[in-house]
Amino acid sequence: MIKSSSACGRLHGIFKRSPSFRPPATATATKKRGTLEKMVSRFKKCSESSSFRSRYDIYAITVKRLIKYNRLSMINEILDHQKNFPDMTNETFTAHLIYLYGKAGMFDDARKLFDEMPDLKCPRTVFSFNALLLACINARRFDEIKKLLADFRPELGITFDVVSYSIAINGFCKMGDLVSAEMVFDEMIKSDVEPNLITFNTLLNGFYLNGKFADGERIWSRMVEMNVVPDVRSYNAKLHALALENRMKEAIEVVEEMRDKGLELDVFSFNALIRGFLNGEDLKEAKQWYGEMRRHGCEPNRVTFQFLIPFLCEKGDVGFAVEICEEIFDKKWHARAEVLQLVVNRLVMEAKIQDAEKLVQDGNKHKYELLMP
Repeated sequence: MIKSSSACGRLHGIFKRSPSFRPPATATATKKRGTLEKMVSRFKKCSESSSFRSRYDIYAITVKRLIKYNRLSMINEILDHQKNFPDMTNETFTAHLIYLYGKAGMFDDARKLFDEMPDLKCPRTVFSFNALLLACINARRFDEIKKLLADFRPELGITFDVVSYSIAINGFCKMGDLVSAEMVFDEMIKSDVEPNLITFNTLLNGFYLNGKFADGERIWSRMVEMNVVPDVRSYNAKLHALALENRMKEAIEVVEEMRDKGLELDVFSFNALIRGFLNGEDLKEAKQWYGEMRRHGCEPNRVTFQFLIPFLCEKGDVGFAVEICEEIFDKKWHARAEVLQLVVNRLVMEAKIQDAEKLVQDGNKHKYELLMP
């Protein structure tokens, strides 16, 4: 028992020291495999503890790390090992394993575990079916969605709930099969299952972000008719659609509507506006909305910088680009190094060598590895 606790302690120590654990960069492939094998061995030993088995977060972190190194056999080893414990009769526990298989792209293993649940004396309800459906989508096995929807209802007597329909709609939207997505939505209505905000937001994103603005508006009308109140995500989908079509006057009207309804713009709202004005070559408005973002205490993200900084360099406003870079360093925000390198290159092009050298120095202090051209 003492040895088991010690193994758990070492495993927990690995997690605590680094949320993005990786073997040293200089490690050989053999050493890397040895490190992962030790982690798997410790994980299996720790699984003997019921309190450890309740730590779904550790299961997720471990699988994520093994995915990173494409160790699918090790993922199967630790998840299949769980069949030795009584928790497998708990549907929530088993459904979580099904979900993890999906995250690893191992849908066939997820389906196999779902099929084995009766033999494991574990109930199968819509809850575990939803986990399987989600595993199907996470594994990008979109071709299986229709089969799951058609086969399992009569076979298992499962009544789909709002989560089932919403997951299926999301899968079809990711496929770009918006016709099937709306067919599932219509079936949902006929089955007297009320769609919720997540259902509608999934459809809105599917239509708006695929250039189907008119269809998005039609879904919006149905949402309003069913007394589902749109939130900031709903409006963000519309903002992105308007930005894609360079309809910025209408986008501003949407922003005013949001504010009238007491909705705060988030980074996705501002990114849509900035991107829309950049698409229209309107640097002044794009900078104004960046300033508005900062005044409202909204933190930019990589997408913000990915669109704005290259455009500033292209239009010769390198001074503002440098200001943004220095704020990135100061606030410890995240940006892509290649985007920041564009600023260095532009400074050199304009013969501002000292400014370029300072930016490289500041960037390297924050591990961006910028270079003088």
